[in-house]
Amino acid sequence: MATATQPESRPTLAGPAAVGLGPERWVGVDHPDRAGATDGRDPAEPLVGQGGMVPDPSLLPDTLPTDRLSPTGRPLPALRNELRRVPDLRNAANVASVWLQSFGLIALACWLTPELPLAAALAVWAVTFLLMGRAFACYAILGHEAAHRLLFSNKKLNDLVGGWGVAYPAFVPLAAYRRAHMAHHKDEFGPHEPDLAFYNGYPVEPATLRRRLWRDARGSSGWKNLRALLRALKSESSRPFALPIAVSQLGVVAVLLAIGGWQRWWLYPLLWLAPWMTVWRVINRLRSIGEHGGLMRSNDRRLTTHVVRQNLWARFWMVPFNTGWHLAHHVDAGVPFQHLPLLHAELVDAGWVTEELEYPNYRALWRAMASAPQPASSGVTSPSS
Repeated sequence: MATATQPESRPTLAGPAAVGLGPERWVGVDHPDRAGATDGRDPAEPLVGQGGMVPDPSLLPDTLPTDRLSPTGRPLPALRNELRRVPDLRNAANVASVWLQSFGLIALACWLTPELPLAAALAVWAVTFLLMGRAFACYAILGHEAAHRLLFSNKKLNDLVGGWGVAYPAFVPLAAYRRAHMAHHKDEFGPHEPDLAFYNGYPVEPATLRRRLWRDARGSSGWKNLRALLRALKSESSRPFALPIAVSQLGVVAVLLAIGGWQRWWLYPLLWLAPWMTVWRVINRLRSIGEHGGLMRSNDRRLTTHVVRQNLWARFWMVPFNTGWHLAHHVDAGVPFQHLPLLHAELVDAGWVTEELEYPNYRALWRAMASAPQPASSGVTSPSS
């Protein structure tokens, strides 16, 4: 069980008032969710490693249901029908935009660099490398929409384009990811949560978070994922999930050769594979802990999912396609990303999500996550995950 790491006078500017205080703030609180709570859902007794960043109970007003929202925040039928409409044409354009921001970006770099001085050309390639990591964030979020069958209203088209056009080029086995991701939504932080290694144990010492991000940036985490894919190709049971990715990567190689020619054979390893193994891994970790890091198993989504104020810079680099409105997504996973800000606004209007519950930006949240002091008795940092 997480313990307190910051004094109660911690300023609320950094986010929810009890960030870093741990679940002990709940002990002795007569909260309606306490009755009959089991299996780590009681904020006073979370599962091991969970609850280190749960909000103060005073920030969780009980204002539901309303005439538009259910007791859990999900929209009632009239509103639900409006919010769950899948915008097929807009998503077709979104898929095309992701191709343009990856293949088109590389084509632009190939066109620009031959006439540039060496230093300028290297700068263009460096920027392209970074932007390709960001492109994988776009692929991942559209793949996430496809996993929820929200990319296209036609299920066959959703899986066809969501797989071959979005997920497989980004090394995501759509069917396997869908299965794991539904377990995540069914019981966040529960025994079948696929991403506990990302979420548990926060806050950590600053050195611990830096070490994890450095491991991502240097490609260690990416190599583990790539090695698992290569091993899956050898496994009879896993091959059906891995083979479409391998075939898709051959298609990516062919497109990049068509763009750059044989003399630029290095486009795939250096501008597709390497950004996925490095820049994207950093983005993925920062986004993941920004969604759920340090929270806990609960029936109240405000205890499982952070609320962060969105800005253009974060939406460009890390949380494209409205994925930063993540609490709304967990309140109703059947709402397409285009409508998540509307559902979030409904939750705010209902008084269920308060301004005090919201972090002003992701930097404030990450600082809170790296706010645990290093143990005085040892120079050793906590184990990495």
